[in-house]
Amino acid sequence: MSDTRLDYLILGANGQVGRELERAMQPFGRGLTLGRGDCDLAEPGAVAATLARHAPGVVINAAAYTAVDRAESEPELARRINAEAVAELAAACAERDIPLVHYSTDYVFAGEGESAYRPDASTAPASVYGQTKREGERAILASGAKALVLRTSWVYAAHGHNFVKTMLRLATTHERLTVIDDQIGAPTWAATIADVTALALHDWRREGWSSEKAGVHHLTAAGATSWHGFATAVFEEAVGLGLLDAARIPTVEPIPSSDYPQPAPRPRNSRLDTSTLQDAFAVRLPDWRDALRSCLRSMQ
Repeated sequence: MSDTRLDYLILGANGQVGRELERAMQPFGRGLTLGRGDCDLAEPGAVAATLARHAPGVVINAAAYTAVDRAESEPELARRINAEAVAELAAACAERDIPLVHYSTDYVFAGEGESAYRPDASTAPASVYGQTKREGERAILASGAKALVLRTSWVYAAHGHNFVKTMLRLATTHERLTVIDDQIGAPTWAATIADVTALALHDWRREGWSSEKAGVHHLTAAGATSWHGFATAVFEEAVGLGLLDAARIPTVEPIPSSDYPQPAPRPRNSRLDTSTLQDAFAVRLPDWRDALRSCLRSMQ
């Protein structure tokens, strides 16, 4: 292997998943992580120029427009980053025969019923964010690139802006909180996403790229809860680890989605069936609460 060869390139290095990927991918070889200042997906041609300049062995795209509500008033920018730039990236990867890993979302589904969505289930996004993420998925699958699209949900980490960090902050300033209890999904630690991605790429490098393993898979923690259940668990686990004082934990009251209107509609059912991922890569996904405890422990 040449000393100058780049084994992998991560886009979106400053996000929750991107930061965990920087850690998880270190054993893979020589890598480069780029944030928006290095490769801005809002700029046409930026991703193609980046690939031409660095010629990596694999690309992991953790960059996205994720401001779900703001996307309703910025549809052009959301589409540019989540769909058009992704199409350019996929085309460049296909042209250079570079494998691509890309992350998508539960928002591509309508969120109906109570069953977990399989990867091949019909999509029907109700928000601009979900629509643009679906467009990005379709562009990748149509490009002919060697691609792995991993849909996930309810992502959090010890860093960045997320539900867990918000709950910990509000616990110090509020005596009472109201949290939605009729949206169900699997809270997923960004470290889990990064670790499974690294495992899949090691499998690809060891076994060779397999079309049977490529395509769309679902990657979330095991189990499911509501946002209310998630908030309650954050407080209980934080108290157990000494991050919060039990005497000052706010009361958490459940409310329906109708009591908390938002510009972008949320899926009521965000359950994702992860069986194809687990079978393809022989991976066991952690229970969502166990992963939450691990994340909070890393914040001690």
